[in-house]
Amino acid sequence: MFIKIDDLNIYYEVEGQGHPILLLHGWGQSVAAFKPVFDYLKQNFQVYSLDFPGFGQSDEPKTVWSVYDYADMVEKFIKQLEIKSPTIFGHSFGGRVGIIYAGRQNDLNKLVLVDSAGIKPKRGFDYYARVYTYKLGKKVLSLPGLRAYKEKMMENAGSSDYKNATPMMRQIMSKVVNEDLQHLMPSIQVETLLVWGDLDDATPLSDAKIMEKKIPGAGLVVFPGAGHYSYLDCLGQFLRVIDVFLEKERGE
Repeated sequence: MFIKIDDLNIYYEVEGQGHPILLLHGWGQSVAAFKPVFDYLKQNFQVYSLDFPGFGQSDEPKTVWSVYDYADMVEKFIKQLEIKSPTIFGHSFGGRVGIIYAGRQNDLNKLVLVDSAGIKPKRGFDYYARVYTYKLGKKVLSLPGLRAYKEKMMENAGSSDYKNATPMMRQIMSKVVNEDLQHLMPSIQVETLLVWGDLDDATPLSDAKIMEKKIPGAGLVVFPGAGHYSYLDCLGQFLRVIDVFLEKERGE
């Protein structure tokens, strides 16, 4: 379904009942990237998943947005749908947005950052233009048992590949990749879980350790052998960790 925010049509999905969870996908992805997590969590929670503007079925921004503009959009999404004290999951770019949302002292229950961006990268822009795009997601979603999700992901892959991205989305990407959010991390007051793959070469484990130090009380879980999509590389383990992290919320 769609919701109108600042004259943009934003696509989202919602299923389940209970404590609200909002899933924020990474750069170049769509709701399909979180689909296996969505399908699991909807059994015990009310789960929302949206396509960021410029990806999936959502409209493209009309100006060159910063990550703060994306965070503004999420705030308006939550307010319009009257979502009370959600838990936010943010993967990669979605983690950037989650950090800003939490750092602004919004009404938030818990925060889950998965291979999150937010530390200014040391590598060049061209590298991240390749890594953050659909090609890596396609490789990960080829894992056994995830083929159905891969097929759904491919349906909305047109805007995900950097080579085929519009000039507007290229400008936005070059802007958001260079935004460092370390100054906001000490302001995050909610319980925060960091989940990382030790082989992540897009947002390396060293970034997670910085976040662990800067976000008060944050806990870090590392999956050996997993990459930038650790939640898919180690889906079963990830879901077990989430079960423990959200044990109290499951009973609400």
